[in-house]
Amino acid sequence: MRTTTSSPRDDDVTAARTTRADGFPGGPAAGPADGPAARSRRVSLPGDPQAAAAARRFVRATFADWADRRPAGAEGLTDRLVEEAVLLVSELVTNAVVHAGTTVELRCRLDPEAGRGGGAESYGDAEPRRGRDRESYEAPHREAAPAPGADADGASGPGIVIEVSDHHPTQPVRARAESAASENGGHGLQLISAVAESWGVTYRRAMKTVWFRLPVGAAGGAGWPEPEFTLDNQLLQRELRTAELLAPAPRRAARPESGGGRVDNGALSFLAEASDLLSGQLDADQVAALAAQLIVPRLAEWCAVWLYDGDGGAPGRGIAAAGDEQRLAGVWHTSESRIDALRTALEKQPPELPGEGASGSAPGIVPWPWPYEPGGHGPGGAALACPLVAGGRRLGTLLLGRGGLPHFPDEVVALIADLCRRAARAVATARAYSRQERISQVLQRRLLPRGRARVPGVESAVVYEPREGAWAGGDFWDLFDAGDGRWCFALGDVCGSGPEAAAVTGLARPVLRLLARDGFGVAAVLDRLNKTMAREAADSVAAVAAAVAAAGAGAEAPVEIREEGEQARFLSLLYGEIVPYPGGSGGARCTLASAGHPLPLVLGMDGAVRIVAAPQMLLGVVEDASYVSESFDLCPGETLLCVTDGVTERRSGRRLFDDEDGLATAFAAGAGLGATALADHIRSTVHAFGPTPPDDDLALLVLQASPPGVS
Repeated sequence: MRTTTSSPRDDDVTAARTTRADGFPGGPAAGPADGPAARSRRVSLPGDPQAAAAARRFVRATFADWADRRPAGAEGLTDRLVEEAVLLVSELVTNAVVHAGTTVELRCRLDPEAGRGGGAESYGDAEPRRGRDRESYEAPHREAAPAPGADADGASGPGIVIEVSDHHPTQPVRARAESAASENGGHGLQLISAVAESWGVTYRRAMKTVWFRLPVGAAGGAGWPEPEFTLDNQLLQRELRTAELLAPAPRRAARPESGGGRVDNGALSFLAEASDLLSGQLDADQVAALAAQLIVPRLAEWCAVWLYDGDGGAPGRGIAAAGDEQRLAGVWHTSESRIDALRTALEKQPPELPGEGASGSAPGIVPWPWPYEPGGHGPGGAALACPLVAGGRRLGTLLLGRGGLPHFPDEVVALIADLCRRAARAVATARAYSRQERISQVLQRRLLPRGRARVPGVESAVVYEPREGAWAGGDFWDLFDAGDGRWCFALGDVCGSGPEAAAVTGLARPVLRLLARDGFGVAAVLDRLNKTMAREAADSVAAVAAAVAAAGAGAEAPVEIREEGEQARFLSLLYGEIVPYPGGSGGARCTLASAGHPLPLVLGMDGAVRIVAAPQMLLGVVEDASYVSESFDLCPGETLLCVTDGVTERRSGRRLFDDEDGLATAFAAGAGLGATALADHIRSTVHAFGPTPPDDDLALLVLQASPPGVS
């Protein structure tokens, strides 16, 4: 199947340039400077959110290389043409990633002479096009015959041909009538039809390609004029109709442009870059500061952003609760010396937009009085107030102004409204991340002990590090006074991660403390905790079965219930109690048991390392499992080391940290160190074992019997 508009016939130049390791064009290609390799560049991009930004960098690098090498046809390259190509490539790559999710192939070709016939072969095609499975295929726009009166390929002169291909040929391409802009929708083919000289779509068995051709102006400047993006009033009225393509309202009929003017695609490229920058911030104040700096000086002379400090912004649609005031989060001015004066003037009266307090939709952009700046120079100008609304909640207000204007043109207002929508979504995302981070921190504090008990005659040290980016750790530790001269310690690891693992941790640690303080011994504590966890797991399975039965035959349980039931509720645990010898003679009697946990090690005074427990069943697997404990003397100067599998299973390629007794070797190397220094030694050795940060929680507990006379 094939869909093409305008003239699709472009000679196929496919010779590949030499590339760097990152896939971007590198040094000079083999062959003549004006040969096919000098005029064709390609790159393969992963189907992830960074693909669009990488594609924009690749296109700019390609145009810069052509400008430096100046092959045939490059004389007419302009900054405006670069921006048009970057804009269209960004939209098409984004669409390919979102809708196909596969690797994206991007090819840029400089077509120096429209009438140069002969097909790809006449150019000395150095390398055929190949798909994902390395099968060769023809150019996506070479079968159609030229239109009467046109050049050999139907083009009007030299041009740039760009192809964006993905490997999902069954994904439909939306027709122009179906691709009306929406707040979250794309504008790929709609923009191509407005900007490109010709374009088309080609389907193959294993690939779909969208291509377009942009004409290159003559070397003497015979191409389209190249306006600068400034706020000159005449230019705004003629060139900023770009906002129509981005506004959520349906497009109006195209208006004739005098003097051959075209849509200023620099505004669209600006919005695309702004979205990338804003979406990368995870702090609301940073979003506010960045939004202000994006607007100044391109669209305004000064800008200020106010934010509500509440978690969700003002309740309702733009309605602030009584006493809920906005906070000035960011101020920017073209003259940095006037920022403080502007901030002082704005803080005196936070913006209150008309319509606040009334039901209905959120207020829109409205004119705003020019603020008085103490010590300011020059006349006033036009100012606007724009609400920041996302998800039906007012998150703040953006104020901006420009001196010397009676009012902002409608095109600029539409552009600012679009930018504010993007900024509001970025603020909402940053606040959601901050709330999640606070929840994680609170849970970590509640799930872990607030401190460790001091055991007479025993020095202790703990290292606890949740894996990077973890919502809540599955590892936990405890060291507490159980009464009657006993101190109990525990080091556990829940099978699983996230909130489900945190829920098991929240069950296990309080039960351990309760049973120990009621006088139960080590084995009895594990027996009872095992029964509790096994019954909890059975209840989860029963909940899933009940949900399936309630939904009817052949139905599945809701995803959240099914995932929670399928989450493993098992626990590996090293639990023990330690009783110091009386009279300050040093040493202690230790009793412990290991339930599916890495076995504890003792480092003797002679530097020898020995294992002091036998492996037993994980907790929560078999309800009637029986556990036994083992006792030994921790002599003065000896050290007990307990770790989780985040230590023993730390990876470096295919090797594990504990391969060939790696933990025992590192432990022995710390002979003579105190408990704290030894814990730091093990931690640093584990981190140094692999080139990347650990991908699991890391926890270890060190108990060292003090020499006689040292308490």
